[in-house]
Amino acid sequence: MNKNTTNHDHPLHRMINRRETRSVKWDGMESLFGVKEAIPLWVADMDFTAPEPVLRAVRDVADHGILGYATPNASFQQSIADWMQKRHGWNVSPEWLVYTPGIVPALNMAVEAFTEPGDHIIIQPPVYGPFHKLASNHGRELVLNPLLQDELHYKMDLAHLEQVAKHEKAKMLVLCSPHNPIGRVWTKEELENVMEIAAKHDLIVISDEIHADLVFKEGLHTPYAMISEEAKMHSIICTAASKTFNIAGLHTSNVVIANEELRDKFKKIIEKNALSSMNIFGIAATEAAYREGEPWLTETLEYIHENMVYVTEFIHTHLPELKVELPESTYLLWIDFRNLQIPHKELYQFLLHEAGLVFSSGTDFGEHGEGFMRMNVACSRHLLEEAMNKLKIALQSR
Repeated sequence: MNKNTTNHDHPLHRMINRRETRSVKWDGMESLFGVKEAIPLWVADMDFTAPEPVLRAVRDVADHGILGYATPNASFQQSIADWMQKRHGWNVSPEWLVYTPGIVPALNMAVEAFTEPGDHIIIQPPVYGPFHKLASNHGRELVLNPLLQDELHYKMDLAHLEQVAKHEKAKMLVLCSPHNPIGRVWTKEELENVMEIAAKHDLIVISDEIHADLVFKEGLHTPYAMISEEAKMHSIICTAASKTFNIAGLHTSNVVIANEELRDKFKKIIEKNALSSMNIFGIAATEAAYREGEPWLTETLEYIHENMVYVTEFIHTHLPELKVELPESTYLLWIDFRNLQIPHKELYQFLLHEAGLVFSSGTDFGEHGEGFMRMNVACSRHLLEEAMNKLKIALQSR
């Protein structure tokens, strides 16, 4: 990325007022955290407008004037397949696609479709909060395969994964790829190792790949189903345009299931839960994003990466007691506050009330996130500069 491209005339740099727009990120702060005048750097959506082709597609639907039940057509399905081929070299057949109102619902329905009460669900913390509820939501048992940490570099504990996978009750591994919150993009070799363990112990792999397009080096991400024929046939790949193009509020996700038997089981759970209807705006927005949104995404990734460089350099220069590394993906930074030696709950309250900053608490990602905060940098540079100066002043005055 070119660090010199950021300027205050850049359209993504504009401050957009999101207050009183029903925004969870901005308007939800008071009810959730008891503060209103703070800078929200928590929930994972961007403060950038969606691509103009997406907005135009949504307007066209509204202008048509009929907002009845909608169904995916061949053009919509092909736009997803074309994007996967162009962006990742992944040959997805449109018939493999199943649609859900979000990836979290898809994960829960996958647990219901492919496991039984008492079965083990394996996750790799620190990891996205809803993963931790997948077992308890359905009477299954959660099994932790914590990531190994060397400073701020994380890798999978494959030896431990092998150990927990061989249990007779182990039925499912939920993979976060790229990983939220740490921003790792798993290498092909790492995924091959996962595949070998999963195949050996007959695990279904549910791969949450919602951040697959938010990768800073072209071609770095490998869809799990591309690893091998075995991987393709024992996996459920959860994708969406929602994070990539900032359209999460349209609740449209695309689940790729090549195995017909697994796909039929999954569809039955969708029907059982009466979740087969699709958002008419989500269909139009997703197709427009995949067909015409790539130039916007290129600019956005450059801007986000520059924001990440700014924050990491600011911390290294002004707040050396904190630790942070540039991630390989996402617009999220995983910041280590442990050197401050402040109990986690006290630390969170200090950052909230003294610095006026709303982060995602590291413990939202499990106990392995204690002492960490997740920071969303998909906002204007002006807001980010204000946030970092507030953090600096608060920490220096404590």
